[in-house]
Amino acid sequence: MIRRRAVVHGSVQGVGFRWSCAREAQRLGVDGWVRNRADGTVEALVEGDPEAVRQLLEWLHHGPRFADVSGVDVVEEDAPPGLADRPGFRVED
Repeated sequence: MIRRRAVVHGSVQGVGFRWSCAREAQRLGVDGWVRNRADGTVEALVEGDPEAVRQLLEWLHHGPRFADVSGVDVVEEDAPPGLADRPGFRVED
């Protein structure tokens, strides 16, 4: 299990990015969450099998159809496995 935190820059709010990300994460079987940030970016915390996490991080570089991603910052997190309160992938407010 690995954990990564990503911040997605560009025109990524108001285009279905969070919901599309959640669907992709569920398809890949990773845990975590995705949320909009006040600065216009989207932040995601992803945890799971290294290959599945890599695939979701790759997806973040283009996102859904109407997104215009200009960059993705990814940080490796050394936190122990298990995203606190519950498994699965969720969209947060």
